[in-house]
Amino acid sequence: MDKERDMKWKTLKSEYLIRRPWLTARRDTVELPTGVVNDEYYVLEYPTWVNVIAVTADGRYVFIRQYRHGIGETGTEIVAGVCEEGERPEDAARRELMEETGYAGGSWRELTVLSANTSTMNNVCHCFVAMGVEKAGTQHLDRTEDIDVCLLTGDEAFALLADDKIRQSLMAAPLWKYFFEKRAAAASGK
Repeated sequence: MDKERDMKWKTLKSEYLIRRPWLTARRDTVELPTGVVNDEYYVLEYPTWVNVIAVTADGRYVFIRQYRHGIGETGTEIVAGVCEEGERPEDAARRELMEETGYAGGSWRELTVLSANTSTMNNVCHCFVAMGVEKAGTQHLDRTEDIDVCLLTGDEAFALLADDKIRQSLMAAPLWKYFFEKRAAAASGK
C-alpha cells in the first residue's frame, strides 16, 4: 500500500441523549469517506480512567475486593478510578491508590494506555505499575464505596488472572502485560 487513505468519519450532527455524572450518551449522524451516512451512531462519553498494579517493598500485590452491580458479583481487582478535571493520569492513580487502600510511595511507570471500546466510547485508561509502595495511611472512601484491601503473593495474583477471576478487561489486560514482561525479563536474566 503506497499511501494510507484517510478513513475518518465526518460528524454532520450531534445531540446528547443523557448527561449525568456517570453516564453521558450522544447520538451522532456521521458520513463515512465512502459517502454513506449513518443517522444513528451512539457514543458513550467518560472521563479518563486510571488503574494501578501496586507491589509492596516485600513483593505483595495490593488488590481490592468490591461488589460490581453491573454483573452482580463481588470480585478482586487492582485499584482504579477516574481523573478529576485537569488532573494528570499519574496523579489520579496515586490519589486513587491512597484513597482506596492507604498505600503510597514507590517508583511509578506507565505500563500501557487502553480503550474499553474504541468503537463506542471516547475515553482511555492509563495503566500504571507502582513498585515498592508502603502503607501510608487509612482508606478514604467515597460514601458509595465499600472496599476491602487484600495483599496477595505474585502467584496468587497470577492465579486469579489465569483462572479468569479478574473479570474487568481493563484490569486483566495490563496484568497480563505486566506478568508477561516480568516472566520475559526473568527468562532473559534481567
